[in-house]
Amino acid sequence: MIELRPWRIERYAERHSKPLSIVHEKLWLETYRKTSSAEKLVGALEAEFLKMLVLMTGARRILEIGTFTGFSTLALAEALPRDGRIVTYEMDPEMAEIARGYFSETAHGSKIEVKQGPALASLKVTTGPFDLCLIDADKENYGQYFDRCMELLRSKGIIVLDKMLANGGVLNPSSAAAEATDTLNKRIRNDPRVENVLLPLWDGVMLVVKL
Repeated sequence: MIELRPWRIERYAERHSKPLSIVHEKLWLETYRKTSSAEKLVGALEAEFLKMLVLMTGARRILEIGTFTGFSTLALAEALPRDGRIVTYEMDPEMAEIARGYFSETAHGSKIEVKQGPALASLKVTTGPFDLCLIDADKENYGQYFDRCMELLRSKGIIVLDKMLANGGVLNPSSAAAEATDTLNKRIRNDPRVENVLLPLWDGVMLVVKL
């Protein structure tokens, strides 16, 4: 694993960004207490980054693939207008239940629809258009998720793909996940339908605009 960012710099950036909600703090702690994969959390600074994207783009309808315990979902929902909606998919029923519990504690919970089960199957019957899509799930299926999001996204909409550096594994792919991530990075770069930039933030954030 390659250290992609100095942790002291990130802590400084967090201290000088608007703080997340109290519900976020509680959810963060519970995720570390109740799961063995808390590293899947996007982190406070990235959650604020996602929230800013919604505010800057005026997104009203969001699709998220990979809820986990709902940390990023809640940040996205907080930035939506009152009549905004986010549809989020989570495979693990235990994680989906944790997320639903915390969503119910906030005024933004009514904006969120959690769909539990395999995302690929559910996406086949999902209808668009969406203003913004966030992909943060199983890496082997990222390519299929991306293709479906392109179909569901409006023109000039944004797709955000998280963890696109695979802890540095994309430099010399030696696992199925790293190889799939590297392949998709190259495919997006050469896709004439989009503009994109891969940011070396956190574990790699790919921003894609559909032309």
